[in-house]
Amino acid sequence: MARIVYYVAASLDGFIADSSGGVDWLPDGGSDDHRYDDFYAGVQALAMGRSTYDQVHGFGEWPYPGKPAYVFTHSPPPEGPEGVRFFWGSAQEFARDIATRYTGTVWLVGGANLADQFRQDGLIDEYLVFVIPTILGAGIPLFGGQGPHTTLELVSTESYPDGLVRLHYRRPGRY
Repeated sequence: MARIVYYVAASLDGFIADSSGGVDWLPDGGSDDHRYDDFYAGVQALAMGRSTYDQVHGFGEWPYPGKPAYVFTHSPPPEGPEGVRFFWGSAQEFARDIATRYTGTVWLVGGANLADQFRQDGLIDEYLVFVIPTILGAGIPLFGGQGPHTTLELVSTESYPDGLVRLHYRRPGRY
């Protein structure tokens, strides 16, 4: 069965992008990829909202070649990079569909609104949140909406010399 993992970076004050949606405040990682390559090697598919897709696609070459990427949107563009599929159903419909297609990690990429829909429906199995030692003061919050209280279990923490901290949580009773 697929497991949905919200893998995201956030400022110390809980924002995933600045007020204009920019992410240029994120460190480039330098020689330390903070175990991204290990995580990405286990990813079978990606899911993202249209705003995240537009931003990532606007960076130039598609950074996820060879992996299916599902973009949640009600207004799909005429075409996208190879492997991109536009999806207009609910988070629950998506989770039911991927449960039959994948057995590994499905990466929920960025996007506070989409992540909040998945969280509210109890569909995120694990949370990998990288806290960046930056205070933005305003921006797009890690989670954007209301909804039920969500209790998580701490799996691990890891700190890096550049001040970044990796927090790994999961829903209770998972794995």
